[in-house]
Amino acid sequence: MKKTLSAAVALSVLAAPAYAANLENPLYMPKANQMYSKTSVGVMYKIADDSTAHVNKEHDGATEFPIWRLHEELGYGITDRLEAYAKVGYTHDDDIARKGMHQGRVGLKYRAFETTDGFAWDIYADAHLGGVSGMTGSYANNGFTYDNYSNGRWGFHAGTQVGKTWSKFTGAAFFEVLQTFGNDNNEIDVTGMKFPIPVTGMGVVPLSAAQLGFPDEISVDLKSTTEFNAGLKTFYQIDDRWSVGAGFTFKHHEDNSVEGLASDLGAINTGTPALDAGLTAAKAQQTVVDTLLATVKDMNDGFDEYIISLSGSYQLTDTTQITLYGEYTFDDAHQMSQNGTDVKAEIGARVNVVF
Repeated sequence: MKKTLSAAVALSVLAAPAYAANLENPLYMPKANQMYSKTSVGVMYKIADDSTAHVNKEHDGATEFPIWRLHEELGYGITDRLEAYAKVGYTHDDDIARKGMHQGRVGLKYRAFETTDGFAWDIYADAHLGGVSGMTGSYANNGFTYDNYSNGRWGFHAGTQVGKTWSKFTGAAFFEVLQTFGNDNNEIDVTGMKFPIPVTGMGVVPLSAAQLGFPDEISVDLKSTTEFNAGLKTFYQIDDRWSVGAGFTFKHHEDNSVEGLASDLGAINTGTPALDAGLTAAKAQQTVVDTLLATVKDMNDGFDEYIISLSGSYQLTDTTQITLYGEYTFDDAHQMSQNGTDVKAEIGARVNVVF
C-alpha cells in the first residue's frame, strides 16, 4: 500500500506541468541552491515632449534613436522560499551624450505564504545603488545637461507581490516604495553659467561663475525622495515550449530639490580692476548662491510613467529560454523634467538561463 501511494505521488509530480519554473512567470522562485540569469539587450526610440526644459534647450520634438539598453538580473535560491537577487541596468544615448547605470538593486525576496492551489505572497527588500556613481552634468543658463543616469543617492526598496496560477494562466500584482537619502554625491560643471550682478557705477554686469569665485565644478546637497511603483503582470503557458506575458506598470518619480551648496567658494577675480573695485565680494557671492538655490530649490522635474509591456518566450532547452519583448510608455512630466516624451518605445531580446 505504501509503495502504491508513493508511486502515485511521484507520477503526479512528474506529470504536472512545471509552469512555475518558467523564468518569465511572475511567481517564479528558484529552488534551494539553484541560480538563474536573465540578460536583456534592447533598443529604445523617443521623441521629446514640449516641456519648458526641452524648449529651453531647443530639444522639444527631437528624436532620440537608437538608445541602447542593457539589463542583467541574477538570482540564487538560499532556500525554496528565500531568494537573493541583483539587478543592474545600463543605458547609452548618443543623441544627448548621456550614458550610465540606470538601475542597481541587491536584495532578498521571501515567499511568505503559498498554497497548494497556486496562490503565493512574496515580500522583498533591496538596496538602491544610486550612490555607486555620482550624478554628473553641467548647468548653464538654458538649464541642466545630464551626463549619466545616476541621481547619486543611496536608498532602499521595500515591496510585496501577490499572485495566483490557474492551470496555464498566472496573474500577479505588486507594489513597492523607493526611499532615497539626500547627499552631495554629484559634480556639476558651471563654467557655462553667467550671472547678472549689480556693480557700483556700472549697472548690471553678466559675470561667469569662475569670476565670482566658483570652482569649475560644484556639488549641491540634494534632498531625500520617496517614490513608488505598482503594477499588474499576466502570464500564459501555451505549451511546454511557448509562453506569453503582458503587464502594466505605474512609476512615480518625485521632484528633485536642492537644500544648499556643498562646495567652498574662492575669491572673486573678474580680471578687470574696475569691476573688482565696484564689487562687494561677500554680497556678490551671496547673490549668486541665492539665485542658484532659488532656481533649483524645487526643480519641478518629477514625472509619472505608465508602461504597457508584452512578451513572447520559447524554451530552447530545459535550462535555456529566449524572450522577445516590447514596451510602450505614456508619461506625464512636470515642466522642468527632461524625461517627458511624446513617444517612448522599446523592443529587445532576453536570454534566461537556470544553472
